[in-house]
Amino acid sequence: MVERTDSELVESAMAGDSRAIEEILRRHQPRLRAVCRRILNNDADADDATQNALIAIVRSLSSFDGRSAFSTWTYRIATNAALDEARRRQRRPGIGREELDTTRIVDLSSDRVFAALDERDALEKALSTVPEDFRVAVVLRDVADLDYEQIAQVLGIPIGTVRSRIARGRAHLADVLRNRDGVGDRQSLDTKDPS
Repeated sequence: MVERTDSELVESAMAGDSRAIEEILRRHQPRLRAVCRRILNNDADADDATQNALIAIVRSLSSFDGRSAFSTWTYRIATNAALDEARRRQRRPGIGREELDTTRIVDLSSDRVFAALDERDALEKALSTVPEDFRVAVVLRDVADLDYEQIAQVLGIPIGTVRSRIARGRAHLADVLRNRDGVGDRQSLDTKDPS
């Protein structure tokens, strides 16, 4: 059986084919979850944002006009859902970003596993320090693998702004990772000279 394209699935879904809706959601859910996870840096919040995004996709499917790729349209919805979840998280009391992540179960029999976990944790912590506008652009480029034009469509900003946000976000990440052991004095992005 030949796998149907996103366009074919969307057309069928708009005609009321519930299997097409299920298939297209199943196809895109892992990538949308990855974007939400990197934006929010929290598994539970990413799950909530992903669920909200999937619901919004189903509810808004009739408004998809095909001017952009379906995947680009879904990334816009997922990004907005993640940003909404971040705002909700700021308003609710409870455990902060440092909460225990119990979803990681690994074989701890190797030093390589510890090194890989340390690197992943360092990257996640560094990414969480990147200002939201820059972090979202970096995640859409480096996690979702969108090109600059697609990111501009998702965020509704010019391509030049996308390039700037990605460059500044990556520079911030590199700076934090380079200085993660407390060596050096990192200057805030807000105080850096833009020239």
